[in-house]
Amino acid sequence: MDNHFTVTIHDDRGVKQYNLHHFVKKAIMYAILFIGVVSLISVGTILYLNDEVDDIKIKRLKEQTDYTKLLEKNNQLSSSIKISHDKLKEKKEELDKISDSLSDIEEMMGISPIAEIPLQERVDLAKLNAQDMTSLFQFIPNGSPIIYKGITSKFGYRIHPTLKRREFHRGTDMRAKMKTPVYATADGIVEYSGFHKKSGYGNLVILQHNYGFRTYFGHLNKVVIKSGTFVKKGTLLAYTGNSGMSSGPHLHYEVRFMSRPVNPFWFIKWDVQNYNEIFEKEKKIPWQSLITATAQIKVLNQTRVQLSSQLAPQLKGK
Repeated sequence: MDNHFTVTIHDDRGVKQYNLHHFVKKAIMYAILFIGVVSLISVGTILYLNDEVDDIKIKRLKEQTDYTKLLEKNNQLSSSIKISHDKLKEKKEELDKISDSLSDIEEMMGISPIAEIPLQERVDLAKLNAQDMTSLFQFIPNGSPIIYKGITSKFGYRIHPTLKRREFHRGTDMRAKMKTPVYATADGIVEYSGFHKKSGYGNLVILQHNYGFRTYFGHLNKVVIKSGTFVKKGTLLAYTGNSGMSSGPHLHYEVRFMSRPVNPFWFIKWDVQNYNEIFEKEKKIPWQSLITATAQIKVLNQTRVQLSSQLAPQLKGK
């Protein structure tokens, strides 16, 4: 059996023939087949890797997009945190200011601030005391009945300017020009309004207030309120004058408790700034009983009279 085969090659130089063994032929065929298989595997691998690369690129792009969005959210969150922090800081500063103001109010009211008590409880406690204060200031005489210009004659014993003898002066003579407006210093009813000859007060207005208080306004020029009229604090009553036994224009102002005269000066001076002072100066009045009596009364709209605000710098030391 012949194990050879002949390969003939034609070219420009002629014909060449090669005798090859069949083993070589098989080797060449296997080599070609191997190369073909390798080529197919390579092409398949390349195509697969290309697809994987594309997927990786898509995933990477998505991750970059997600990262960008996450970064934006993080920036927004950081901005929100900063805004919240700034607001909390502002609120803390406001609360510190409120606490400081509350401490001033507590000191003014005679409440000893306790650090352990929450701020809300301190506010509620101050509110209760403020309600007591509001009730007292509405129903009990306080503040000046006229624009304060000073005092010409104090409460107590003195030489009467007209009679020239030593007498007890039941009120306070307040310096005022003719026809200065006179206002009620608390809610009440007009007990008397007109000329009062026996007392020497001339034109006189007497107001009856709650809890046994009365106020007297003497030596008036003109009275504009009638007897039996209910008046609120700050109501115009009359105008100052020189009627009756008077040596010149002024306002004679009295405060009486249970028909007994008390020093009007402490009531003229009495306001929010020195709320506790009158309790120490005027001890003839049972203040604790009065505060207890008015504690259940709530004044919705307190009458505010601007005359008192002008007293502070002028009353010091008097």
